[in-house]
Amino acid sequence: QRQLVESGGGWVQAGGSLRLSCVASGRPFNAYAMGWFRQPPGKEREFVATITWGGSSTNYADSVKGRFTISRDNAKNTAYLQMNSLKPEDTAIYYCARRNIPYQLGSDIQNDYDTWGQGTQVTVSS
Repeated sequence: QRQLVESGGGWVQAGGSLRLSCVASGRPFNAYAMGWFRQPPGKEREFVATITWGGSSTNYADSVKGRFTISRDNAKNTAYLQMNSLKPEDTAIYYCARRNIPYQLGSDIQNDYDTWGQGTQVTVSS
């Protein structure tokens, strides 16, 4: 059974918005930092955003700062990525991930995460 399930991807015109969701199961959701990563076509997977286990601290890639917002609802075991002012270069498969150690800060390093979702496609047309 997959422990992280993303949803909310789709097709949108440049300037539009999408909200991704990631529902978690397995380990206690409120003990682990969560992250969002993305893999553009033909490129390596890259960091997008991360949030601490309690939601008090966030961090973003420079390319999405001011446009994307990561959040979480621990009562619903769900992490979110609100994406506004989307650009064609945001086109990618988006993955959520859970940190490998509880009560650690979020990280932009992929090896610090040991549980990944299946990914959801986001396509932004110009």
